[in-house]
Order: sequence, then structure tokens, then C-alpha cells
Amino acid sequence: MMTARLIRPSLLDRLPPVRGRYEPMADLGKLSWFRVGGPAEVLFTPADAEDLSAFLKSRPDGVPTTIIGLGSNILVRDGGVPGVVIRLGKAFSTVTTAGQSVRCGAGIADASVAIAARDAAIAGLEFLTGIPGTIGGALRMNAGAYGHEIKDVFISATALDTSGNVRVLAAKDMDFSYRRTGVDDGWVFIGAELKGELGDRETITSRIREIRNEREESQPTQARTGGSTFANPTGQKAWALIDDAGCRGLTFGGARVSEKHTNFLLNTGTATATDLENLGEDVRRRVLDNSGVNLHWEIKRIGVAASDPAAITGSGAL
Repeated sequence: MMTARLIRPSLLDRLPPVRGRYEPMADLGKLSWFRVGGPAEVLFTPADAEDLSAFLKSRPDGVPTTIIGLGSNILVRDGGVPGVVIRLGKAFSTVTTAGQSVRCGAGIADASVAIAARDAAIAGLEFLTGIPGTIGGALRMNAGAYGHEIKDVFISATALDTSGNVRVLAAKDMDFSYRRTGVDDGWVFIGAELKGELGDRETITSRIREIRNEREESQPTQARTGGSTFANPTGQKAWALIDDAGCRGLTFGGARVSEKHTNFLLNTGTATATDLENLGEDVRRRVLDNSGVNLHWEIKRIGVAASDPAAITGSGAL
């Protein structure tokens, strides 16, 4: 197994110069809401869209890239993430409003977009308050909550393709479906334009408050969790299937199925990523045995296991 002492300099030496920041052996556990997982071989925070485009145009062949946002819907495996992990920073966190539309960067939090829309008296985007992630992640998975999905308010998206070229995508290009889009996984969303309708600011504020209160009452929002674990099967609720299979409060190591909302996995404080993934797979098996329904992960699992030869190991000292 190669050590980080060998991996890090060789990868960094192969990467193109950037105006942003490269961080070898970056602790992704600190960036994940689960607070678990191994490091990124290299974490890249681009200075802006042009910097990211230049990187994508010049990156060496064979170097994998992984995109992360706020870390709310990912499980970073214990062996870390080989290659370059891209995280969009402040340059991608802008939001502006005009008439009934909202233009925003892909790195901005969904809830911040809802607030900007409220301040401009634009109704219809309140549901974003209930989605714990970024606009980029919401575009990638057609995120939804409280009866609405991104596709319902979508006008256009801007992305960089695998060669760093700018692509502007209309709804037909996105190929939206439940919790997914048909856009190439290697493309990086950098911005979007969303639509609402002119409304009353006080009414919008009230709806945002209702959504926040409902989340607090029904979900373990203060726990170390990654949000909804499994996608809802057609016509059914994942939480109900999990509950019916007797999984409420089920544990594996330091991981536990939430008793407040059974479609949430919790890090009780000592969990590893392996604990959480094994618990999730145990839940899937029990649901399949009980109901015949095969649950699919909604949380994105990235990286490799600690036992994988590609695992990122070592202290990171050069």
C-alpha cells in the first residue's frame, strides 16, 4: 500500500497551477455532517468559475474528481477519497433576484436562497428551507421537500463539463426524475436560475417558519446525521417500511437508526463510516425480507473502505 508520504507529492506535482487552494490530506470528516470518514487525497477549493474551468481543462488523465457541497448528504468512507475532491467556496455562493426569478451560485445553501427569495417577496421557493444542502447538490439529485422539487422551480443551470467548457442547460437537458438528473456525473454545476411568483413577504415568512418548525419536530436536526438515508419507493414512504421492519432504534457499532425519524441514520458519537454503511445495509436487508421492497440509498457514499488498497493513509507529513 502506498503511504500518504508517497501519494501526496506525486499527485500534487501532477496537478495544474490554480489561483484557488489545494489542501493535501484534507480531513473530510470535519466537512461531513456525519463527522466521519477518511481524508481527501487533495481538496481543491477553486477561486472562481474560471479557475475551476482551467483546472478541469488541464487536469491529468486518470485523476478522479469528486464534488462535495455542505457535506449534508454524503457518507465519506473510512479509507478516504482518492484523487481530487472539489468543494465550491464563497465565489459560488452568490444570490440575486429580479422580478420573479432568483439567480444563485451552486455553492450557496438552499435555505439561503429561500431567504433571499423571501426578502424579494418571491413565493414558491420556501420548500428549499427544508433541504439541508447546496443548490448544486439540489440540482444533481432533483432535491425536494414539502411537496415540491427543484424541477418545479427550475429555469436553467450552468455547468462545466469534464473538459471545463461552460454548458447552459434547460429543463429538457436536465432529464429530471425522482431524486436524480440525467446530466453526466462528471459535470460540475456552478449556478442556476430558479423561478417563483410574486407574493406577500409576511405570508412567505410564515411558511418558512412552519417548515422549520415541522423539521425540528419530526427530524433529528441537532444530531450527527446525513439527512434522509433512502429514497422513497414509488407510492410508499421509506420511513414507514423501515419502521414496519422493526428497525427503529437499530444499532451497529456507534451508528443508530433514529427513533424520531427512521429514515435517518445517526452517529451517536463513536460511529465509523463503516458502522453507518453496515447499518444502512442491514436496514435494507430487513426491509426487503419484511416487505419485498428494495430500498435505494439517497445519501451519496464516496471514497473507499479503510481496507481498500486505494485507501489514503498516513499522517500527511511530506
